[in-house]
Amino acid sequence: MIPYNFEYYQPVTALEAVRLFHDLALQGKEPLYYAGGTEIITMGRIHLLQPRAVIDIKRIPECNTLAVHDQKLVLGSALSLSQLHDVRAFPLLGEAAAGVADRTSRNKITLGGNICSNLMYREVVLPLLLTDSEVRVAGPAGWKQVSIHQVFNGQLRLEKGEFLVQSITDSSYIRMPYASVKKRKVSAIGYPLVTIAAIQTNSMIRVAFSGVCAFPFRSPIMEDLLNRREIPLKLRIEQALVHLPAPTLDDINGSAAYREWVLKNTLLETIRSLGGE
Repeated sequence: MIPYNFEYYQPVTALEAVRLFHDLALQGKEPLYYAGGTEIITMGRIHLLQPRAVIDIKRIPECNTLAVHDQKLVLGSALSLSQLHDVRAFPLLGEAAAGVADRTSRNKITLGGNICSNLMYREVVLPLLLTDSEVRVAGPAGWKQVSIHQVFNGQLRLEKGEFLVQSITDSSYIRMPYASVKKRKVSAIGYPLVTIAAIQTNSMIRVAFSGVCAFPFRSPIMEDLLNRREIPLKLRIEQALVHLPAPTLDDINGSAAYREWVLKNTLLETIRSLGGE
């Protein structure tokens, strides 16, 4: 049960959603865009979030797109993680989605909801970072389509009133060899100690991480070091990990030292599985 009242809106176009956000914000109702709602409900129950209005984007057709146009896979932000896994349109993304929470939760959690989450893991963004995907965003200034790298730096950085509508991925990346590994402390469900997603392109292995630092990331410096095949793999990994973009997490799920040990071994397995030794 959510211990406060709020207004609920279901626009059918992106323009209507943006206008609603603007009007509700002017009324001081601190509106939020809403799709699966799992995080808003969870945070609302413990009084960490208290919007006076939510704008459900699930009836906006573009937010439910699952199609290939001009050799690009277009995925709507309101698609659930279960859908992303079950349709197998983007296998790496499907596996990353399947590693989040349990099936019941994944039926509600959406692509956009996970990427925009306030939780630090946001694992479904990893395949988008690896494939240099683009995102379509709707907002007060209209539509824009930009590289994920332009708007995702630890978290999705949108202007007030903007919301994520779609991700767009070049189809040439979809069938490339890949690896997706999630290591947890104990159970099959839970937050990760380390999550690694990787693809083998024609020229190199690309790697992205979650659970290692306080945000998901892909590091060009680390990738460059990991692909220097003239150097033994274990040494490459040691050199790469010097360039982590932030301190290693040290929390109830695992100490920093334990996480780094798991990270080294998981990275070794991942690169070997893609023939990168």
